[in-house]
Amino acid sequence: MSDAKINASGPIFWRDDALSFIEARSVEDGRKVCYAKHWHDTFSIGLISRGRCKYTNRTKTAEAAVGTVVLMNPGDVHACNPVRGEQWSYRMLYIDVPWLCETQAAAGFNTSHRFTPFSTIATTQSELYHGLNRLFDTLIDPQIEQLEKQSASVSFMGLVQRHLGSSRSAHPKSLPRVTRAADFIRQNCMRSLRLQEICAEAGLSASHLIRAFKKTHGLTPHVYQLNCRIEFCRSQLRTGHSIAEIALAAGFSDQAHFQRTFKRFVAATPGQYQA
Repeated sequence: MSDAKINASGPIFWRDDALSFIEARSVEDGRKVCYAKHWHDTFSIGLISRGRCKYTNRTKTAEAAVGTVVLMNPGDVHACNPVRGEQWSYRMLYIDVPWLCETQAAAGFNTSHRFTPFSTIATTQSELYHGLNRLFDTLIDPQIEQLEKQSASVSFMGLVQRHLGSSRSAHPKSLPRVTRAADFIRQNCMRSLRLQEICAEAGLSASHLIRAFKKTHGLTPHVYQLNCRIEFCRSQLRTGHSIAEIALAAGFSDQAHFQRTFKRFVAATPGQYQA
């Protein structure tokens, strides 16, 4: 079933069990919607529908305004926040990587069936901006059949691929030890980790690890671990588990700590997201 939770003072989320590869979110008044730097397991693409915001992706920061489409590859550390209290609105889509890999391969954009990341982090191409708006409207319309929604998703991502191409390596070969550290954190994110464990896995000293990790991911290992936990919590909230159960499973000391951390990374409460 599809669901869109409407709250004038908060975010709107849309999901459909039959289209589990994609999730939508919109915010009409983003003046109080503030994100900590974070990343997603999914590919993210969105547009600014009103006003402007401060957009950070990896090491680049710019102002994004109406007409701008922003893109975040899986794992890209990013944030979009208000500009001096100005009102702004946005729409975002979060697309599962396995589905996108198959879509890229089927369209002939890669032959490895592995996600090929985009080098572009923002564009003002009007065809992409209006195409994303149309796709968003199609997805959230309960009168439109699932086949049309899925077809529209495939067509739009093909349009993105043709206009923006893909060139950036998803896993820089020059930093295999940092990659091992990140993999280790993801695999063990639910438990309390010691810095010495991560250093031993990566084969780096503590100072070198923290410096290289932050340069690569834009986050400290600890914040990266918190982000991993929140990604797990998002998936569990979509399946209807109770907030208290999820907080415990994710290793948070109490539900209040979970609530604060979730809102810091998602700019919505767990209850808003689950609804």
